[in-house]
Amino acid sequence: MTTTDLTWNTALLYPAPDSQLLESELASFETMAADFRDRYFEKTAELEPDVILSAVQEYEAMQVKMSKAFCYAHLLFADDSGNGMYLALSQRCSELGNRLSQNLLFFELELMNLPDSLFETICALPEAGKYVHFLTGIRKYHPFTLKENEERLITRKELTGMRAFVKLFDELSASFSYRMELDGEEQDFTGEELLSLLHHTSPDVRFRAFTTFLEKHRDNGIVYNAVFNNMALDHGQEMELRGYTSPIQPTNIGNEIPDEAVEHLMAVTEANFGLAQEYFRLKAKMLGMERIRNTDVYAPVVESERKYTFDEAREMVVASYAAYDPELGRIVAAFFDERRVDVMPRTGKSGGAFAMGISPEAPPFLLLNFTGTLRDLATIAHEAGHGLHFVLAQKQSMLNYHAPLPLAETASVFGEMLLTRELLDKEHDPVVRRSLLCAKIEDIIATTFRQTVLTRFELRLHAERKNGLLSSDRIGEIWLEENGRLFGDAVEMIPAYTWGWSYISHFIHSRFYCYSYTFAELLVLALFQKYREEGESFKPGYRQLLESGGALSPADTARLAGIDITAGDFWQKGYDFLGGLIEELKATI
Repeated sequence: MTTTDLTWNTALLYPAPDSQLLESELASFETMAADFRDRYFEKTAELEPDVILSAVQEYEAMQVKMSKAFCYAHLLFADDSGNGMYLALSQRCSELGNRLSQNLLFFELELMNLPDSLFETICALPEAGKYVHFLTGIRKYHPFTLKENEERLITRKELTGMRAFVKLFDELSASFSYRMELDGEEQDFTGEELLSLLHHTSPDVRFRAFTTFLEKHRDNGIVYNAVFNNMALDHGQEMELRGYTSPIQPTNIGNEIPDEAVEHLMAVTEANFGLAQEYFRLKAKMLGMERIRNTDVYAPVVESERKYTFDEAREMVVASYAAYDPELGRIVAAFFDERRVDVMPRTGKSGGAFAMGISPEAPPFLLLNFTGTLRDLATIAHEAGHGLHFVLAQKQSMLNYHAPLPLAETASVFGEMLLTRELLDKEHDPVVRRSLLCAKIEDIIATTFRQTVLTRFELRLHAERKNGLLSSDRIGEIWLEENGRLFGDAVEMIPAYTWGWSYISHFIHSRFYCYSYTFAELLVLALFQKYREEGESFKPGYRQLLESGGALSPADTARLAGIDITAGDFWQKGYDFLGGLIEELKATI
């Protein structure tokens, strides 16, 4: 990619948002869904097993066609939420998708209620193998599913309910521009540019950047408070209607991880908070401080942290994947060569970073907000890993394409490890090694300890909202209490951090997603240790893991690479690895 090619080429999907191709496809979806409903509604259980399987395949084909148009609309909106044409298309697709969901949800309900004998006959058909995990996954929700008319009503109300609040959250957050003095002059920043200043060498700049960022959210606190309160209330009421015993239960069922296992994962993590506090004290020593503030956690430990051009960053990331496997390097390089990456931050563009896997037939896309820091290199490696996972999983069909949440971060975190280890192995300067080790340790802390803090906060938010409306002050108190458990007396939280909850989109977009990061990080630490021990013999199993997409449970998928996540000491091994990195860091001080 040249400097003029840093936006993605969505014409790979459709020529333009007003193209005839897109219009004709969007116009066909409701007729397609209505025809499917006419042929199968309240008839599924009366059909022969092979006809039911054919209906599943037809249902899957519709998902492929619809996902391309809807994902295209999402990409355009993420690129520029202030563009009127993009906004209109996004809203149109949201409303159309809602109507389609109402018309088609009957099918999964009828599959869910098939007699056991008929269901087993379908699963035994030779051509049914790749659908068994999908079909059994549907039936797990049987005890919590309502009648078709009730399900349609819930789906219909989503458009003006929770989805409307999600859209409000996204549009408001993307619209922000921030003004702050830097290098002696007032400047305008995007949110991503401000957050990147947490890596600045000046503690004052770091403090003012994060404070400016959070105070903008405080100034819009009425909206954020309404979004979070309504999100929690909506979720709680639906959970009550369905008979779930906790707000996190449907996520755990979808992830195929028992509630007790998730609690064990978080408890082991919390038992190791002392490792993070040990690192924070080391960080204070390296920075010449008695105690760091939470704005100093990502501060550079060298006088001048190196800045990278995007071309340098891209080449380093591609090289780290290619060193592991040349074919994987070519897959990652194709994202940039084919302009399937949007790189630079700007007002109106979604913050953060993501990878979008559309279907087994369409190319994945990546969104970045690159500002040139070492952490941005890790972000590129992370999102490229997601993209790689989406490409390799294209061996699956649509209904098994997306990996379950606990495994969705596997390739991304593994990619970060490949980059970090290559940089460490090639670097002999102890000062640079110290910087690299700090970046990796901080990343592990952010991906394990911090994600558990976020999950605990989320659980408390939903639990307390059941008892009534939460003020922004009360939400802030919960937030500071949970973060305080991680920071202990090693880190001082800045005053504005009481609003630190307000910008975290996972709470809005994907409830209780955050523990999946912890799961994935610890799994990857085990995978990476296994790779370093076994070398080439490790690679086929790991590739099978990525190629499996969502065709297996998390435990069965991990077994493809020789990992047993049910072993009693499995999670602790990851923290032992972190402890080893901290000891390696001490040797450089």
